[in-house]
Amino acid sequence: MPVIAVVGASSDRRKFGNKALRAFRAQGYTVVPINPHEASVEGERAYASVLEYPGTIDEATVYVPPEIGVRVVDDLAAKRIGTVWLNPGADGPDVIARARALGLTTVVACSILGVGESPAAY
Repeated sequence: MPVIAVVGASSDRRKFGNKALRAFRAQGYTVVPINPHEASVEGERAYASVLEYPGTIDEATVYVPPEIGVRVVDDLAAKRIGTVWLNPGADGPDVIARARALGLTTVVACSILGVGESPAAY
């Protein structure tokens, strides 16, 4: 199964960054929480940046505000992540433009729904 980075993963189960991690894991993905303020999320070791993760990451789903996301997409491009999901609230026009300018395959949609789950289930 693909490896997905959840950028903005949170230990708070009410936040979408947590719901996404659980939804992707339920679908069989290997999940990599990305949050510089968390040591682990849902039992998974967290990393401050995708660049700190030692392995390959196939996709990323972004749950951070646009002012952070516009900087994060540079790391996603440097890590050569194939597909980037920009979720509602993280999908500012500057973020979308920057991701596309960097050549990232960009999906502007809810990744939880995209993986066939409902956020309400989590």
